[in-house]
Amino acid sequence: MSVQSMASTDTRDVLGTVAQIRNLEEKGCEIARVAVPNEEAADALPSIRKGIGIPLIADIHFHESLALRALERGADGIRINPGNMKKEKIGEIIRLARERDAAIRVGVNAGSLEKDLLETFGGPTAEALVESALRNLVPFEERGFSNLKLSLKSSRVETMIEAYRLVSRKTDYPLHLGVTEAGSLLQAAIKSSIGLGILLYDGIGDTIRVSVTGDPAQEIPVAYGILRALGIRKVGPEIISCPTCGRCEIDLAGLVDDVEARLSGMRRYLKIALMGCVVNGPGEASEADVGIAGGRGTGVLFKKGKPVRKLREDEFLTGLMDEIEEMTGQKEA
Repeated sequence: MSVQSMASTDTRDVLGTVAQIRNLEEKGCEIARVAVPNEEAADALPSIRKGIGIPLIADIHFHESLALRALERGADGIRINPGNMKKEKIGEIIRLARERDAAIRVGVNAGSLEKDLLETFGGPTAEALVESALRNLVPFEERGFSNLKLSLKSSRVETMIEAYRLVSRKTDYPLHLGVTEAGSLLQAAIKSSIGLGILLYDGIGDTIRVSVTGDPAQEIPVAYGILRALGIRKVGPEIISCPTCGRCEIDLAGLVDDVEARLSGMRRYLKIALMGCVVNGPGEASEADVGIAGGRGTGVLFKKGKPVRKLREDEFLTGLMDEIEEMTGQKEA
């Protein structure tokens, strides 16, 4: 299961695009996609590819010539919607992709479905998305090209879930999951956790993207959080913290914020418990790799289920980070 994101920069800005993708890499992104709306953007791909360490995917709409140009310029893969391209040109794209050993994602989107399908199915339904995907697979299957991935995205979570469920019963191609146009960080996290979480729990999906309006670096921790919560991939810190109540006598929210900021981008999995009272605190902290159970301005630091030492509240962050450094060999991620 791979985590993907997409640069929000102007692809013609090589330095800016490379810098953003490198930042995504540091956060844990494993596949990067860039928009290729014109020839200048396609011509920037070789320089971008040299500056990053993960596969580079070119996102193409409408223009078959740009798909060919991106492949010629060394893109590891392309994302196209064959439904908005000339059918006679698809064969040429397939030939070049096979020659370059490049992958193709057939990306179907509820916002750009074929008109006849919208009329037949009464709108951008799950059935319409699946029919579009199956229709667009035909030229690839006729030519024996199987280095494919499918995506069937919608901004409606229930439509996206049903579309992927339907298509997974009809094909064996790898599926890229995502809720498109998911909105700001909070809304994107909610929609993606529901949509991707349900499908992944059912064993559907091979790569994922959490689409966030704004800085794409925000997408990566949400994606890994979903995978961690389902036990699919344990990457990065899993912080267990209580919601706080009248029994909490420490600034637990501030501690959680500080720990999350210090560990941003860490790939090593650790279960970290930050608990604010004596009711569940010791039990949760003792189950974690490392943790603090606090109360009335003091607390106990636990490591692998055993109490290590008592700390004052103003020592919580430093004491915890020292233990994490000892366990991971990293001072801060």
